[in-house]
Amino acid sequence: MNRTALTVVVSALLFAIIGVTQSAWAAGPGAPHLDGGSMGLIWIVPFVGMLLSIAVFPLVAPHFWHHNFGKISAVWALLFLVPFTLIYGFELALYEVIHVFFLEYLPFIILLLSLFTVAGGVRVKGYLAGTPAVNTGILLIGTVIASWMGTTGAAMLLIRPLIRANEERQHKVHTMVFFIFLVANIGGSLTPLGDPPLFLGFLKGVSFFWPTTHMFLPMVCVSVVLLVGYYIADSILFAKERKAGSQVGLPHPEEKPHPLGIEGGVNILLLGGVIAAVLMSGVWKPGIAFNLYHVDIQLQNVVRDLLLLGLAVLSWKITSIESRRANGFSWFPIVEVGKLFAGIFMTIIPAIAILKAGTDGALEPIVSLVSHDGQPVNAMYFWATGILSSFLDNAPTYLVFFNTAGGNAELLMTDMAATLLAISAGAVFMGANTYIGNAPNFMVRSIAEERGIAMPSFFGYMAWSGLILLPLFAVVTFLFFL
Repeated sequence: MNRTALTVVVSALLFAIIGVTQSAWAAGPGAPHLDGGSMGLIWIVPFVGMLLSIAVFPLVAPHFWHHNFGKISAVWALLFLVPFTLIYGFELALYEVIHVFFLEYLPFIILLLSLFTVAGGVRVKGYLAGTPAVNTGILLIGTVIASWMGTTGAAMLLIRPLIRANEERQHKVHTMVFFIFLVANIGGSLTPLGDPPLFLGFLKGVSFFWPTTHMFLPMVCVSVVLLVGYYIADSILFAKERKAGSQVGLPHPEEKPHPLGIEGGVNILLLGGVIAAVLMSGVWKPGIAFNLYHVDIQLQNVVRDLLLLGLAVLSWKITSIESRRANGFSWFPIVEVGKLFAGIFMTIIPAIAILKAGTDGALEPIVSLVSHDGQPVNAMYFWATGILSSFLDNAPTYLVFFNTAGGNAELLMTDMAATLLAISAGAVFMGANTYIGNAPNFMVRSIAEERGIAMPSFFGYMAWSGLILLPLFAVVTFLFFL
């Protein structure tokens, strides 16, 4: 483990001893309160700057960005934090930093680190030909398992075998894009383990299998259309490559003697441990809590994070370095995600506060769209949750609209089931609209680029999602929310 990775692990371990998960928005008695209704849209400028940096710098100054993205992220965070401290005071600024760091960022990055390390230890050996049938099969498998091992776990497990299978293909970008659509997002629709918004709903009282029964039909409709569309597109491109004389799809002589198999299979058991640790934190409620500057620290969440870090360390120790190298494993993707999302989580504070202010906030026009004459407008809940989840963190966005709809889990699961479905589908499905909509999106892009695949730019990817996903989501709106 290199020095940077070791620093990340050790720091996370130390913080996890007193850290918590995103499961609680509760604060200790007397906690400072940020009134989003008093904040203007000027406070969102650092967040917008952060997004534009991610979008523009890799295009206009790729070398500078590659070596300085962490510094750029820190600058935008400070451009929010310094004025905020001067205007709102040190006490409120300290509380907000501790709150977002321990309740949101640390659990987020610890879970990603654990899944990245464990899934990166599983190596598919032998020859896989990147034919349309094989590629579609991998996408289908990833879509199915994402709800049970998380979109991050499924993406990290399958992205490297998929890249290796397509090494000799001329056209690869469409495969990576559809992989992000399906495995890194839409596949996580069916359980709280699949995607963080659904996990937060579970912690708020939504039953574990509610998404399984209610999200199943929309998820299947979207997935089938995307899988069929991908197979047709890949078949056309594959035929063109064959016509041009490519030998793609024919076994490489050096690979022929090696049958398909799995190396590092023990990591699959460790992935089960990751799932169990996350599930445990949602069902085990010992009622023991600590307090760190008004921020409640729940014992079950500390235990979960320590278990996740322990599983990551165990995976690193028991998986051979040679196997990870052969798998194309490196720490850069998780380091990139960690640094960029630190800036995102910091600069997102005012945006979420303004949204939580509802009709009293500067984003009142957006909040007002989701109801009419006191009745929920489910189509608008789907699109408002989805569009904001595309650019903000989809977990707190889910919570904002969950609470906007009343926040009563029993009522939302029954009489307002269509509204809860709209919020859930918007948060999960539309995380695929941008690279920052869901953390695995960024990780897949980083791994693909590291392996020499010229991935679309931030806006280039949005062109893909706009042309393919938005019309599909319009159909979903018509079928399920009108």
